[in-house]
Amino acid sequence: MTQPDLQKYGFSEEQQQVYDMVYRYARDELYPLCERMDREDWFPEEQFRGLHEVGLLGTSIPEDYGGQGLGFLEQCFIAEAMSYWNPTFGAGWLGTDSICAHNIVRNASDELKKELLPGFCDGSIIGALGMTEPGAGSDALGSMATTALRVGDHYVINGRKMFITMGPVAQVILLYAKTDPDKGPRGVSAFAFDTATEGFKVAQKLPKMGWRGIPTAELVFDDCRVPADRLVGPENGGVGVLMSGLNMERVMMCFHMIGVAQRALDISVEYAQQRKQFGKAIAEFQLVQGLLADMYTDIQSMRALSYQLAKEVHDLEIGGGGRGEIHMRSSAAMLHAGRALMRVVDNGVQVHGGTGYILESEINQLYRIGKLMEIGAGTNQIRQVIIAEELLK
Repeated sequence: MTQPDLQKYGFSEEQQQVYDMVYRYARDELYPLCERMDREDWFPEEQFRGLHEVGLLGTSIPEDYGGQGLGFLEQCFIAEAMSYWNPTFGAGWLGTDSICAHNIVRNASDELKKELLPGFCDGSIIGALGMTEPGAGSDALGSMATTALRVGDHYVINGRKMFITMGPVAQVILLYAKTDPDKGPRGVSAFAFDTATEGFKVAQKLPKMGWRGIPTAELVFDDCRVPADRLVGPENGGVGVLMSGLNMERVMMCFHMIGVAQRALDISVEYAQQRKQFGKAIAEFQLVQGLLADMYTDIQSMRALSYQLAKEVHDLEIGGGGRGEIHMRSSAAMLHAGRALMRVVDNGVQVHGGTGYILESEINQLYRIGKLMEIGAGTNQIRQVIIAEELLK
């Protein structure tokens, strides 16, 4: 199977070693979990928490808190290598190790970091992002209805969150709620919410088309009292927390997509070489070769844009995301990667023919995973809006 030569793209030998280590671990330990995860929607919690034993939890958390102290680029390559062999597992890892923990690293108080970050590193804490609501998806901040009312030294939180990845198993949710509804999006605050808090419950677990095995749920907050020191960033500063890592998160999702796409190409090449029709392998037919060539070309364009953007955002200063040219470029990278991935997995199903339409086939699993990348973390249309707004300024 294909492993990229990262030094050809200008990355270091050490970064190649990180990729190769994760690639081997994911091949041996995580790939065998795929079938059951997809069939039963089973979350392998023991294996997930056990990632700390091989240094794959708290990867961007400083060593002072028990983390690995790796850089953003190393995280990207971990995401790609893990997602190649088990993309659903890789998505769950992204949700807790990057989108949740990394924002706490960048924005939380020293006291909160000391309290929470060691748990992210030793596997005792799984994290989630609490942003989307039943009536607030693409307009997540403006239409947010969840509120956090300050009462003494606590906030009382009420509301619902929807489509929350890792929500049913998380111990900490990076939760966004309105602390000043009159200010609209500028009245949102972020909290490191402890799911053991009284009044919190998982309303329903949501069965999905793809990413099966990483639990997704609707969450309910009913008069949840949260200590004021659980604020991440300043009161009404949720936009800054969200934007501080937004471009980095988009680019890292592109690496997840590259892993999925590369796997789809590799198993399609293998199938085309083995499947025989009219007395010869279908790989010998030029129309099938054309499908494979298109898949390869899409992946190469995904790599070129995503790898370049990763270099540009890896040292992005706190508060430096969510605006300007880099905001436009990261949106463009994710827009392109999502579309390219869907072309790749669609062509992969075509190469597999009837086998590709069978629910249990691996290419079918990858196809169902791929569609989310045009919807989740901002739809393709929102990415287009962001690009157009920057172009027209």
